[in-house]
Amino acid sequence: MSFSFGNTDIDVDKLISQLTYNAKDPLLFNSGFFLFFFTFFLIGYQFLYKRKLLRVIYFILFSLYFFYKACGFYFGFILLSAVVDFTLSKWLYLERTKWKKKAILIFSIVINLGLLFYFKYTNFFIEIINDLHAGQLKPLNLILPIGISFYTFENLSYTIDVYRGRFKPVKSFFDYCFFLTFFPKLVMGPIVRASDFIPQIRKDIVVTEMDVAKGLYLIVGGLFKKVVISDYIYVNYVQYIFEDPAHHSGIECLIGVYGYAMVIYCDFSGYSDMAIGMAKWMGFTINQNFDSPYQSSSITEFWRRWHMSLSSWLKDYLYISLGGNRVGKFRQYLNLMITMVLGGLWHGASFNFIVWGGMHGLALAVDKFRISLVSNVKSKLLNNGVMKVFGVIITFHFVCFCWIFFKAASFHDAGIILTQIFTNFNSEAFVPMLSAYGTVFGVMLLGYVIHFIPQSYQYFSERILSRITLAGRVVVLLVFIWIVIQVKQADQVMPIYLQF
Repeated sequence: MSFSFGNTDIDVDKLISQLTYNAKDPLLFNSGFFLFFFTFFLIGYQFLYKRKLLRVIYFILFSLYFFYKACGFYFGFILLSAVVDFTLSKWLYLERTKWKKKAILIFSIVINLGLLFYFKYTNFFIEIINDLHAGQLKPLNLILPIGISFYTFENLSYTIDVYRGRFKPVKSFFDYCFFLTFFPKLVMGPIVRASDFIPQIRKDIVVTEMDVAKGLYLIVGGLFKKVVISDYIYVNYVQYIFEDPAHHSGIECLIGVYGYAMVIYCDFSGYSDMAIGMAKWMGFTINQNFDSPYQSSSITEFWRRWHMSLSSWLKDYLYISLGGNRVGKFRQYLNLMITMVLGGLWHGASFNFIVWGGMHGLALAVDKFRISLVSNVKSKLLNNGVMKVFGVIITFHFVCFCWIFFKAASFHDAGIILTQIFTNFNSEAFVPMLSAYGTVFGVMLLGYVIHFIPQSYQYFSERILSRITLAGRVVVLLVFIWIVIQVKQADQVMPIYLQF
């Protein structure tokens, strides 16, 4: 069906198709439709951002539509969780009886984790039951709602903070809904704390020249990391290695692991950077989520730099709740293991993720023990540049070793990759590989070079962008979008953390 508007024919069916949810083409930051969505949103936002209530309602409606375009009618679950936790947090705040407060908190945790458990882990436990011959249950036809792991943790942090007396619940449901559905961080985080974000909702919006410049730098840089580096390396090399590792030599597998380390970093940090940059343009601040993690000289430092919103959440709401480091050394190490195993399970319903989390938990415990041994040793040897470089190399390779289990489809595939690396390395294959995959390796090298550039370069770039005119910034953005279109893969590459 179509109709004419002046001299223009409009295909209504195609328009409706574009505006409704398509499971094969969800609305994401790296999709073509998002450019139009975000531009349209910003135009309307210019007229409403000074009127606080209208601004909140406008944001909620756009966020819910964004979520609908990303995951269909599953967007209703975030509204349900918003209603539940908004109500329960008020009861928590008003209740004075300790056991009743605890009962309300437990109920909130059960509701939130129960919903997450049902969609994410039901089939995993059915599989375990069947493997143990404790029954023969049919897996359920479940689709994991996009973003559920992220907004579940945001709900939990909100009610727990209210329970602990650290945060007074909001009076307006619109404000809570705004916090939970804020579309830049809705699908893949960062995980935002209510205490950090909610006070910004009703403030006067002030966007400085530096905010615009920083936002532009983060959006452009994030899109470059996601589309140009991550997608290109994955589609043209990494996926072939992990799909069939037995047919690749050890050196191919090793470079595939290095490639995946860059793929997952650029994929997730690129998406986070875009979210933070867009929030900057709207006058809101979202905390940094990545800080050049592969520059870390210890595994403890790595987890201060990698997925910072998740690691800080696990520390504040799980590790400390278990006793943290206040219950003796052995319990501290055990608490680290439990925290990281559950953190691995948060990523997905698979024993691979549990093992990945367990290895990081063990490494953190060993590192804490190392720190306790050398804390009183006053030696320049432990702090010099050579030891730091050595620490970076060791930490990076341990992280890469763990990524094998994170990415591999099974333990069997992970074992094949390791077997190939250690028993069938075949270094002579490197020259033919360089000839066949020279561009891929060049992009991979570019990713690592950018990653290890000092942070002062970022500040310098932001200052340059803050000094050019608005027209100049538009030109920069348009030129970059054109470049991205030229190198973008034909089929949209789904973000890795979309599955979590």
